[in-house]
Amino acid sequence: MTYVKTAKTTAYFSRYQVKYRRRREGKTDYYARRRLVTQSKTKYNAPKYRLVVRFSNKNVTCQIVYARIQGDFVFCAANSRELPKYGIGHGLTNWTAAYATGLLVARRTLDKIGLADKYEGQKEPTGELVLTEALEGEDVKRPFKCFLDVGLKRTSTGARVFGAMKGASDGGLFIPHSEKRFPGYDPESKALEAEVLKKYIYGGHVAEYMESLEEEDDERFKKQFASYLADDIGSEDIEEMYTNAYAAIRENPKFEVSEKDKNWKEESLKFKVIRRTHAERKTAIQEKIDAFKAGAGAEAADDDDDDDDDDE
Repeated sequence: MTYVKTAKTTAYFSRYQVKYRRRREGKTDYYARRRLVTQSKTKYNAPKYRLVVRFSNKNVTCQIVYARIQGDFVFCAANSRELPKYGIGHGLTNWTAAYATGLLVARRTLDKIGLADKYEGQKEPTGELVLTEALEGEDVKRPFKCFLDVGLKRTSTGARVFGAMKGASDGGLFIPHSEKRFPGYDPESKALEAEVLKKYIYGGHVAEYMESLEEEDDERFKKQFASYLADDIGSEDIEEMYTNAYAAIRENPKFEVSEKDKNWKEESLKFKVIRRTHAERKTAIQEKIDAFKAGAGAEAADDDDDDDDDDE
């Protein structure tokens, strides 16, 4: 059988529908977004919240977001850049940092809506699957509910996005999920080893790697963990560092604006080129023309004087 090339006719192109811009750019999974954003009509205009977790090379960002026709609105946010204030100054993109950032955004959200005292979550996480349940009573508010938005991240078992989700869940938010994607889950036995997950929550996997690397290659250990060693943080101090940080986050989750040594708005305005109006541009051009004519007239007068001197 000969190869037949499929020719795209004018009928194909006349019916071609261009995809959304963010789909063309490869930034948004609209198949997932439609399901995360669509709200039941029986709930009228009630927003459907999402826990948006994003990773960069240096930071973890967690946001509570809801959608409107105008676009997405951020209800609350937290970034791993804030963790040094609570005692976590290193490894701001690892699994445990994602957990701490999720815990921070959860406590900050509940503090904002006045539910921080009613839904405290898991103060001492054990690694077990615990979902936030509604309190009993007629006038008691239900827990703040949101859904995990992973974006384009692969949802593999043990991924960091689930660390942020676990932190937010332990912080008191109600996020429907199962235990299948946490570190320590065995697909064969279909059971979660709580000790493995607890080790990740308190940075035990980082401490183990530090110890093994120190034994195998001391030079590489000193290079890779130079910032830890500069602050006198060893493998035995990791768990205590994260335990104290979680307690500090619960004590004061509010966002505080950092003090700046310069007024950066004024600094940026120094280099701003102010756009001139049409009248100002015409005036500037006329001034250049007048200056050119005046210069040309002066040169002509000088040439006449020189000719007179030569004749004499």
